[in-house]
Amino acid sequence: MEIFYQIIEKLDQYPLLILFLKIIAVLLLAFISLHFSKKYVLRIIKTVVIKSKTQWDDILLENNTFSRLSNLIPPIIFYNFAYILPTAKELICRLSLSYMALIVILVADSFLSSINQIYNTYNFSKDKPIKGYIQTVKIVMYVLGFISISALLMGKSPLLMLSGIGAMSAVLLLVFKDTILSLVASIQLTYNNMVKIGDWITMPKYSADGDVIDIALHTIKIQNFDKTITSVPTHKLIDESFTNWRGMSECGGRRIKRSINIDITSIKFLDDQMMTTLKKIQLLQNYLEEKEKKITTYNKEKKINNDDNINKMQLTNIGVFRIYLENYLKSHPNISKEMTFLIRQLPSTEKGLPLEIYVFANDNNWVNYERIQADIFDHIFAVIPEFKLRIFQNPTGEDFKRLSTNS
Repeated sequence: MEIFYQIIEKLDQYPLLILFLKIIAVLLLAFISLHFSKKYVLRIIKTVVIKSKTQWDDILLENNTFSRLSNLIPPIIFYNFAYILPTAKELICRLSLSYMALIVILVADSFLSSINQIYNTYNFSKDKPIKGYIQTVKIVMYVLGFISISALLMGKSPLLMLSGIGAMSAVLLLVFKDTILSLVASIQLTYNNMVKIGDWITMPKYSADGDVIDIALHTIKIQNFDKTITSVPTHKLIDESFTNWRGMSECGGRRIKRSINIDITSIKFLDDQMMTTLKKIQLLQNYLEEKEKKITTYNKEKKINNDDNINKMQLTNIGVFRIYLENYLKSHPNISKEMTFLIRQLPSTEKGLPLEIYVFANDNNWVNYERIQADIFDHIFAVIPEFKLRIFQNPTGEDFKRLSTNS
């Protein structure tokens, strides 16, 4: 012990050496404490988190929340031992507090990100995403954090610096114009339930046609069907029009709206031979038999001669074809019977008489929908000659070749 006291007495003669040793001791303490927390404490926390059944602590660990929190140890040690350097005590305290404030901001950032991830694990998060609000809170947090750190470094009260923001409000509004617009748009989109993750939306102006995969503060990401990604400013969904196909998805059906052009010159009354032929079609048997009875009765009551094509009641091939389409589609297993079902004529044009099919497939999967639609029109094009009708199409090279051969 005497040797120890002797060493101390000799060291007292060298104050700078003692100061240097104290600084080295504090630095070693900070390094050892940080190393111990990173290597052992965090390992214990990780083991506990992995064994726990809850998911939120796994997300906190994944976002480095605990790791960032451990970085508070060195500045706390430096702050508490700042008295070792009296002349630099104030500067060390300022730097330590500023560093602690920065660490707190980073921890809060990872914590907010974790909250968003935890929220997204619930099904209702697709309807009410909070990512935009989280980003807004982060922006405010970073702005206030920057002001607080600047105030600490300059040794002034953060309140004094915050009071100066009033004079900078015009500049801030200009700088954060897009952020403010996006925040208001995010609130409107969420409150009115206009868009949610998974919705199929189209915005031709931005070449967007696909599913919403991310809703953030400034942009909404849309994965197009060709697998490209389109980013649309959030506020544009409020300023401009877009189409959301969610209603189609929720109703369980998808609209088939397509017309075929009938050559008007092929439209005519049914004669006996055509009537006999069409009666063999099962989907028309009952209809034609009932119509035949009504026509016969009417013509007898009115005493109309069978050769009088103008006054007698009779059926047309296009009218019977329209009834055939109705019966065919009603019996089709992939056509919805609960939603709009319509076979109608549109105004005739120079390309013939459009006969429009307006029905809903009961499968809104894109691939299945296209297959259903194609099968229906394959059948229509194949069966239409049975009704002595022709599809209108512009003359092709084969038509001109046939004409020149016949001439």
